[in-house]
Amino acid sequence: MFRSIFLKTLRDYRIAILGWGVGMGLVIVSPMASVATLITTPEARAALAGLAAQFAWNADPVAADTVGGYATFKIGIFVFLVCVWPLLAASRMLRGEEERGSLDVLLSVPRSRARVAIEKIAAMWVALLLVGAIAGVLAYLGGAAFKANFGLDGGLLFGLDLALICMVIGGVALLISQFTHERGPAAGATGALLLVFIVVDMVHRVLPNTEWVSRLSPIYYYNLSKPLIPSFGTSIGGMAVLGALAVILSSAAVWLFVHRDAGDVVGIPGVRVRAAAPSRGLPAGAWSLRSVYARGLGMIAWPSFWWTLGMAAFAAWMIVAVHQLVDKLNPLFANPSSQSAVNILRNIGGGASGLNALLLGAMFELMPVLLMAFAVTQVSRWAADEDEGRLEIILSTPRSRVAVMLGRFAALATATVVVGVVTLATAALAAGLGGVSLDSTNLAEATLGMIPLGLLVAAVGYLASGWLRTAADTGLLSFILAAWFLISFVGPDLKWPDATLRLSAFYYYGTPLLHGLQATNIAVVVVVGAAALGLGALRFARKDISV
Repeated sequence: MFRSIFLKTLRDYRIAILGWGVGMGLVIVSPMASVATLITTPEARAALAGLAAQFAWNADPVAADTVGGYATFKIGIFVFLVCVWPLLAASRMLRGEEERGSLDVLLSVPRSRARVAIEKIAAMWVALLLVGAIAGVLAYLGGAAFKANFGLDGGLLFGLDLALICMVIGGVALLISQFTHERGPAAGATGALLLVFIVVDMVHRVLPNTEWVSRLSPIYYYNLSKPLIPSFGTSIGGMAVLGALAVILSSAAVWLFVHRDAGDVVGIPGVRVRAAAPSRGLPAGAWSLRSVYARGLGMIAWPSFWWTLGMAAFAAWMIVAVHQLVDKLNPLFANPSSQSAVNILRNIGGGASGLNALLLGAMFELMPVLLMAFAVTQVSRWAADEDEGRLEIILSTPRSRVAVMLGRFAALATATVVVGVVTLATAALAAGLGGVSLDSTNLAEATLGMIPLGLLVAAVGYLASGWLRTAADTGLLSFILAAWFLISFVGPDLKWPDATLRLSAFYYYGTPLLHGLQATNIAVVVVVGAAALGLGALRFARKDISV
């Protein structure tokens, strides 16, 4: 296996394949479990379909009164979190190895550059197909359990569609990495583009006669297929476009890689590219080298900027969308014959009486997940630094291992707080400008209350990095997030006991936009996170480095 670049790379992805495959499978199964309680009568089915039509900006409400249709609609943009892994994997596939110098050794063997790059890309594509296959099989099993009307072919086609959009995002990351000296900026730029793609795809569902704009986004072609809805089916053309985009982007990246110097970047006429850090030597007087904490801030500054920009913009977008929806839904709220739909909406949004707060209560459920995803990416950076030997020089200085780890975690905590505060300010500004009535205290608690959840995920990741390498650590965190999502968003509908619901971090977050934060619940999150961080520091202090 270690004689083949393809097999060695695929082996490195084994934990990520299992974690992301099972995680995304659980994500698609979770709404299937809850829909059975929402469509018990013809009136409830009609009400659910009418309600879904008002949220068309999120996803096309096709056959929302069926198990497969409701699941496809409910997961909406959440499904694109799976693109985080190929984004990270592709940005470090070539550029990451150039950073740590391991690509020089690989290129010294009698294999061409093109072959090295193609084998690595092929391994990532196979890994994504396996992730899609696992998610598709779980979707089929969930559909069979909850009496959906799609078969195994529908589940596998859903997985294939998911794998294809991931290949496209991976191709974007791989191409951008040819223009950057480091993998971090490539990953950050691709993440920002992913958010842009999602919003561009939404445009035609919000504004009439703008479908041509949405066609510029690969997400549009992903949404052309809905294999879990037999009456809608799969778009061969949409999948073909995604496949062609993946091939074109990856081929362009390989061509650029083959024709540039190793460790260098592709020059753009008229654009000055900052030199790689190793060529400048150590800037001894730079502020970022004065402490581990400061260096940590310097390392995550740009990724934090892009994540902050994306989350703040998404929060503002949700508030604007609510402003557009309120006028349409007010008649629904006032009509006594539509109480089934109102009850469904109240169940999703946390039981608020005001329509603005109720809608945002439902839509804000995604915000903690995004912040947790940010934490996962930064944990991956910490684990990669250890795997690639970048901690050895730091640990040779008169600093304890515990101080090094806590300094890096403190930098991540600072970035997380900045993300939360800027998101709060942007949401408050958008609400004021848009005339959306919100309780300012609850809004502050809803946005700032995400911070302990993000830090909890980071602490668990730091703890797991004491035993697992980067890919395995990222896969484990992704699986944990999917499990928490399943417990919190499906458990109540399935009447799971309260003891089971308490296993999810989302339980302790609650619905603060509507009811405020519970100090006791947040204290539980903080205590568990502190315990995980303490155990992680103890493990890091006693382990052999890079073991």
